[in-house]
Amino acid sequence: MSITRNDVEHVANLARLELSEQEKEQFEGQLNAILKYAEKLNQLDTDGIEPTSHVLPLANVMRDDKVKPSLPIEKVLLNAPEDEDGHFKVPAVLE
Repeated sequence: MSITRNDVEHVANLARLELSEQEKEQFEGQLNAILKYAEKLNQLDTDGIEPTSHVLPLANVMRDDKVKPSLPIEKVLLNAPEDEDGHFKVPAVLE
């Protein structure tokens, strides 16, 4: 499979991009190089290879959650530009 100038123009149109003739030629070459590399990868023998989600073993590095007392609401609201009934007051975002 290869990318044609027509394909580049179609994708540019969908993305609402105006490309010069030089850019169209450049992108056509770059996209074809990517596809050629992907075809090269298809030549690899992957029979018997287990699928992996990551090449390195990963471990959860997050700490365990511990229940601790929260700050008092009065102290939290000291930094609020405006508050109302114990809550942050913000401008309305819906009409």
